[in-house]
Order: sequence, then structure tokens, then C-alpha cells
Amino acid sequence: MAQRRHLALVAAGLLSLGAAPGAGALEMHGSTYFTRPPWKVDLICYNTTVWAGAPEYYFTIELNPQAGADLGQITVQQTRGADWSFPYNVGMTRAFLGRPRHEGQAVAVQAQFDDKSRLFTLQFPQPVPAGSTLTVVLRPWRNPSTADTYLFQVVAYPAGLNPVGSPIGLGTLRIYEALAW
Repeated sequence: MAQRRHLALVAAGLLSLGAAPGAGALEMHGSTYFTRPPWKVDLICYNTTVWAGAPEYYFTIELNPQAGADLGQITVQQTRGADWSFPYNVGMTRAFLGRPRHEGQAVAVQAQFDDKSRLFTLQFPQPVPAGSTLTVVLRPWRNPSTADTYLFQVVAYPAGLNPVGSPIGLGTLRIYEALAW
């Protein structure tokens, strides 16, 4: 049934395959979509006390081998947390293939941060291939000033024309009060 619908869309000119980077990229009405978008993000931070200096927030995404398109961009937006003003060192943003403490090849990333909306836009000049595990590292100057649970909404965008984002989940970061001994 799904195959007949797919063929009908191709015949009607509403769907084309292969025009965007990545084998089998899905294009509809001039926009690029993942056929199997990533569905989860892991957030790890090894220094989780208030005011801790130069922590690293590792956002890891596993890209499905049948994603249909390579990864062109992600956005990361703070959606919850008591401190809405802790600053980032945007110039220290980096990305690599693999997971934290198991870093692989570096991946070029261009980062922008809008402090008012608490939104990072991370573009990959060379799209990240489907089937890869990607980790992006965000570096605030310091952790938030208030202990709380901080949430970050992550959206993945395929490489291609007019990419349509796929929300892939919330990264959860718990910041704790420092223990006084």
C-alpha cells in the first residue's frame, strides 16, 4: 500500500528522489525531508554544579543509515531552566564523529547563538553522512547560577533545498548546588 502511494506521488510529480545530498533524499513541493529522521538526542555534561567554569555540553545524535539525506544543520534551544542568562563561548563550539570520551574525526561546524531566544543554529558545511553518530559540544563560560533541570529542544535538518526540520527530542541537564563540606 505504501509503495503504491509512493509511486503515485512520484508519477504526480509531487515527490522526487535523489536530488538532494544523501542517497534517496525525499523532496516534496521543493523541500527536503528525512525519510527516517533521527529520533533521540543524548546530553552529557561531566561538570554539573552551579557556576562551574568552562563546562562542556555534549549533544549526541545517531543518524539512521536509511535517513534518506545527510544532516545539514541542527538547532538547540533552551526551553526550561531557572537561569536564562548564562553566556556561551560560541567560538569554542565544536563537533566530531563518535561519542564523548570516544572522539572520532572532527566535523566542521558553523555556530550562531541568539541570546534572546536562547537558540543555537549549527550548520555543517560538509553534511554529516547518514549512519553516523555525531556529537556537538557547546561551551558556556560557566554553568547556570541556579540549580534546576534545564531542557534543550534539538531539531535536525537534512542537507538539501528548503530543509524541513525534524524535532528529535529534549536534552536534559541537571545542575546541582555545590556541596559544602
